[in-house]
Amino acid sequence: MATFLYRVGRLAFRRRWYVALVWAAVLAAVGLGALKAPGAADEQFSMPGIESQKAFDLMDERFPGATADGATARVVFVAPGGQKVTAAENKKAVEEAVAELGDGSQVASAVDPFQAKAVSKDGTTAYTTVTYKVTANDLTDASKTHLERTLGEARDSGLTVEAGGSAMDDGGGAGGAAEVIGMAIAAVVLLITFGSLAAAGLPLLTAIVGVGVSMATILALSDALGLSTTTGTLAMMLGLAVGIDYALFVVSRYREERAGGRTPQEAAGMAVGTAGSAVVFAGLTVVIALAGLSVVGIPMLTKMGLAAAGAVVVGVLIALTLVPAFLGFWPGAVLPRRARKSGRIAETKADNGGTRWARFVLRRPLPVLLLGVVGLGALAVPAMDLQLGMPGDEAKSTSTTERRAYDALAEGFGPGFNGPLTVVVDAKGDTDPKGAVTTITKEIGGTEGIVSVSPARFNEAGDTAVFSVVPSTAPTDEKTKDLVTVIRDERPGMEAETGATFEVTGTTAMNIDIADKVQAALIPYLIIVVGLAIVLLLVVFRSLLVPLKAALGFLLSVLASLGAVVVVFQQGHGAELLGVEQTGPIMSLMPIFLVGIVFGLAMDYEVFLVSRMREAYVHGERPAQAIVSGFRHSARVVVAAALIMIAVFAGFIGESDSMIKMIGFGLATAVLFDAFVVRMAIVPAVLALLGDKAWWLPKWLDRILPRVDVEGEALSRVRPEAEPDPAGAADLEVART
Repeated sequence: MATFLYRVGRLAFRRRWYVALVWAAVLAAVGLGALKAPGAADEQFSMPGIESQKAFDLMDERFPGATADGATARVVFVAPGGQKVTAAENKKAVEEAVAELGDGSQVASAVDPFQAKAVSKDGTTAYTTVTYKVTANDLTDASKTHLERTLGEARDSGLTVEAGGSAMDDGGGAGGAAEVIGMAIAAVVLLITFGSLAAAGLPLLTAIVGVGVSMATILALSDALGLSTTTGTLAMMLGLAVGIDYALFVVSRYREERAGGRTPQEAAGMAVGTAGSAVVFAGLTVVIALAGLSVVGIPMLTKMGLAAAGAVVVGVLIALTLVPAFLGFWPGAVLPRRARKSGRIAETKADNGGTRWARFVLRRPLPVLLLGVVGLGALAVPAMDLQLGMPGDEAKSTSTTERRAYDALAEGFGPGFNGPLTVVVDAKGDTDPKGAVTTITKEIGGTEGIVSVSPARFNEAGDTAVFSVVPSTAPTDEKTKDLVTVIRDERPGMEAETGATFEVTGTTAMNIDIADKVQAALIPYLIIVVGLAIVLLLVVFRSLLVPLKAALGFLLSVLASLGAVVVVFQQGHGAELLGVEQTGPIMSLMPIFLVGIVFGLAMDYEVFLVSRMREAYVHGERPAQAIVSGFRHSARVVVAAALIMIAVFAGFIGESDSMIKMIGFGLATAVLFDAFVVRMAIVPAVLALLGDKAWWLPKWLDRILPRVDVEGEALSRVRPEAEPDPAGAADLEVART
C-alpha cells in the first residue's frame, strides 16, 4: 500500500498538469450534467415495514389519486380580542380571503371554513386548507407571492392570519452562511497551524474542488436515482470537513519530509505513501460507517449515507492526487516563512505542545484516564432520558408564521389538532363494510384521550374507509404515543367482532413508528459498523487491544455528545444561546447520524495519531517514547483537523432548520469530546498503562492478517530517482532570492 501510494504521489507531482486538467475536466463534466439535470424532486419519505407506511400504501391502492403529493397551506384566522370570527364583518373578511386564495392558477381547492365546520367551539378561530395541483418544489414565485399578498390583505381587515404547511417551505437546508463561517474559521486555524498562506489555502482549495465534484454529481444524478436537495446536506458537511482534513495531513507530512532534506518530488511521494496510507484507511472507516446506514432500512437515510460516502471517496482521491499535483506547482510556497527566506529547512526534534502534553499524560496515566472516563460518563447520563420524535412547526421560531399558525390552532382547537391520527379500515370481503366501519369508529372514539372522530370516507368500491382521530394531547407528547399503542392493542378484539381490520397512520403515528424502528436498528447497526472497523484497524495496527480501545472510546464520546444534545434540545438548558425556542423530543434519526458520522471521524483521528506512534514503535522506539514521538508529529495537526471539523459543523448551528441545527450541534460536540478527550487524553493514558502489551497480536492472527504497511516501513527500501525535480529546485531558488 505505502509503496503504491508513494509512486502515485511522485507521479501526480511530476505530471501535475495532467492531474489538474483531469480534475478540471471531471468538475466541468459533472457541473454541466448538474445544470442540464431537471430540478431535484421532493423527498418521498418512506419507511418499509412499519404500520404507518403499510396504511399509506393501502390508501394509495384503494384511493387512487386521493393521496396526491400536492403542496398544501393551512391558513388560520383569529378574530381580534373579544370578538368572534363568526361575526358578520369578520366572516366576510374570511370568506373573501378564502375566495382569493382559491383563485390562484396552481390552486386545486380552498375550503370555506364555515361550510366545512372548521371553526373552534368558542368561535374565535377558523382555518382553511389550500390544496395545490403541484408539489411544493414546483410552486412558482407568482403562486407564493399570491399567497403572501392574500394573507397580508386579510390581516389588514383586523384579523390575525397565519399559515403553515408544505407551501410555506422556503426550501431551507444547509447553505450560505454555514459554509462561509466554517471555511473562514478553517482558514484561520490552517494559517495558525502552518504559518503560510499557501499551506493554509491549499487544503481549502482542494476541499472546495472535492465538494464541487460531489455536489454536482448528486445534482446530476438527482432525477435518475431519486435524490433530493436534502440528500446532499450530509455530503456537503462531510465532504468539506474531511476534504480539508485529509489535505491537511498530506501537506503537513510533506513539510516534515522537506525538513528531513528530501527533494520536493521525493517529499511528495513520501507524504502520499505515509500520510496517504492513513488517509485511505481513515476514509475507509468513514465510508463503512456511512454505507452501513443502509442497515436501518430507511431509503432516504440510505441515500444520504451513500451520497456522503461518495463525497468522502472523492476527498480521499483528491488528497492522493490533486494535493501532490498542487505541491508540484508551488513546492516551496507551503513551507514556513523562515525556510522560504533562508532557503534552509532545518529538521527539529525540540519539544512542542504535543510532546509536553504527552509527557504530562505519561507521568499521570491513571488520573487522566479516570478523569476523562468519569467526565464523559457524567455527560452521557442525560442520554438515558432520550425521547425520540420528529420536530415540526412547533420547533420553529415564534418569528415564523408556521409556528404562530401551529400555536393558534392548538389554542383554538386543542393541542392534538396539529397531529391527528388517520385510521384506515380494510373491510374488503366483509359482508357489511359500513356496519364494520361504524363499529370501529365508535370503539375508537370511545377510547380515553380522544377528543373527536371525523365521519368515515369510503372509496368507490365501498370496501375501505378512512377517518381522522384527534387526540387530546400534542403530537410530541408521550401520552399521544401511549394512545396510539392502546388503539393498536384493541385491534384484535375489534377484528374479531367486525371481521374488518384497520391500521393507524398519519404524521404523528409515522413519527412514533420511525422512532421505534430506529431504536430497534441501532444495536445491529453498531455491531456491524464497529465490528467491520475493528477488523480494519486490526489490519492497520496489527494489535488486538488498540482497535478495542478505539471502539470503546468512540462509544463513550458518542454517548456523551448525545447526552449534550438531550440537555440542550430536550431539557432546554442553554437552548436560548443556540436560538432554540422550543424544546421537545430529539429527532428520531439523530442517534443513527451521530453513530454513523462520528464513528468514521473518530477513527480518522485514531488512525492519524496512533499510526505515527506505531511507526515510531516499529522503528525501534520504546512504547512511552513512541507515544511522545507520535504526539510530536501528529498532535498539532490532529488538533487543527478537529478544530476545522468543529468549525464546519458548528457553522450549521446558525441554520433556521431545527433538524440541521441539532445535527450541527451534535456533530460539533461529538468531535470535541472524541478528539480532545478520547484521542488526546484517554488514548495515550491507556497506551501508557499497557506498554508493550498495547501492540500485542496473537501469532496465529498475525499469520492470517494481510500486511498493508501503513507506517511506510517498505519505503525505507525504496531508492528515489537520482535527479531532483527541476521545477522544485527552481521554486526554492526563487524563494531564496
